[in-house]
Amino acid sequence: MIAHLVDSLYDGDIFEALRQAVVQLHGAYALAVFHKDEPHRVVGARAGSPLILGVGKAATEGASHTGEHFLASDAMALAGVTDQIIYLEEGDLVDLQIGKYWVCGKDGKPFANDKRPVKTVQVHSGAAELGPYRHYMQKEIFEQSRALADTLEGVVGIAPELFEESGNHKAGEGAHATFKAIDSVLILACGTSYYSGSVAKYWLESIAKIPCQVEIASEYRYRDSVPNPRTLVVTISQSGETADTLAALKHAKAQGMPHTLTICNVATSAMVRECKLAYLTRAGVEIGVASTKAFTTQLAGLFLLTLAIAQSKGLLSEQHEHDHLAAMRHLPVALQAVLALEPQLIAWAGDFAKKDNALFLGRGLHWPIAMEGALKLKEISYIHAEAYAAGELKHGPLALVTNEMPVVTVAPNDALLEKLKSNMQEVRARGGVLYVLADRDSHIESAEGLHVIRMPEHYGALSPILHVVPLQLLAYHTALAKGTDVDKPRNLAKSVTVE
Repeated sequence: MIAHLVDSLYDGDIFEALRQAVVQLHGAYALAVFHKDEPHRVVGARAGSPLILGVGKAATEGASHTGEHFLASDAMALAGVTDQIIYLEEGDLVDLQIGKYWVCGKDGKPFANDKRPVKTVQVHSGAAELGPYRHYMQKEIFEQSRALADTLEGVVGIAPELFEESGNHKAGEGAHATFKAIDSVLILACGTSYYSGSVAKYWLESIAKIPCQVEIASEYRYRDSVPNPRTLVVTISQSGETADTLAALKHAKAQGMPHTLTICNVATSAMVRECKLAYLTRAGVEIGVASTKAFTTQLAGLFLLTLAIAQSKGLLSEQHEHDHLAAMRHLPVALQAVLALEPQLIAWAGDFAKKDNALFLGRGLHWPIAMEGALKLKEISYIHAEAYAAGELKHGPLALVTNEMPVVTVAPNDALLEKLKSNMQEVRARGGVLYVLADRDSHIESAEGLHVIRMPEHYGALSPILHVVPLQLLAYHTALAKGTDVDKPRNLAKSVTVE
């Protein structure tokens, strides 16, 4: 439709035709347009969806008549081609010719170079190589130890300044002032990022003693909510371009909530540019559609945020800070021990591959981890799975339990373990088959209809970061046994840049 619209307006200048066309467009788009009569030229426009301009190496070295330029939706697409990137803003138009380019506003007039500066973006094509792994998802699961280490690199103490990556704040608007000013937290996210925010709610309310609300971004922007100008609005996104989350962030700001912070994996993304504060997760490039290392590094960033807010409110003693940081620094080693459980999870996957449905149970901090485990199984194996807070079993889901319904239970040795054991007995009494991820000292033994994998150690508040990894491996090996496309599951995209 857009191609026909541009064609109807074309009169020898493809840029002018596109400029006139976008005036008539509503909604989100990222366009790259060329014409057979102007083979030396590509023009583009964006609104809502991401679009970047890659400046070719030859042009930057002064060979203006041979310079090549590119349009793409993400810098990763240009890895190995150019690292000189211009991020186009909402409503921008761009005109690419050999050795030349212009970035223009809606009126067609070019911006000065400092309005749309060229940024050097380090994206290595080597990150996209599989190496010894069969799939990117498998590679990224096993990269989580390194990703966590990179995310925590340089964190020698808890300080508000950890969240000033974006550099967008003015005097008096830095993290220290922001954390002092807030009295609640609102987390906006979608999918896997929503589940990481759901874990953070438990941390924020138990450690930082601050009320926290977690909202699905696509729902938040369409309902009447009560804004609080003293709320810290936290967005979570792997790509930083998630359309629903960006729109929800803008809605929150328009409602009069100016304190914004993002937990994001892409330093140059729209989310980082839109928020005053940011924590970059440094998970590296994540190619598999089902998020793994982005999720665990989001949890690490959110735990640091919890500690920083607690500290700003005088609730974090030096001893507690030391203990929490020591536990975080040990995470990469602890996670390696969890990855060593893979052979046992391969055995479980053989059972799951024969099933059509599964239930996942968790309590407290680990209920969102159960939800994340169910999502992973759905995404890549196409087995219907749903998660419940285990105490809700008797309020309906028990009706589904038979010996054909595997029930995965996340069972750390925490204050809710005895309650969870009662929930497990409810399942066994009805012929259900349990698959339990138990801590080493939780005294749950394997038996008929009860399969147990023991986690290497109990990890307290940070336990969700370790317990999610076996669920990732279970989903991966189940999909492998079923022969589905692990990295590119049907109907799904990596960065959801449409509503």
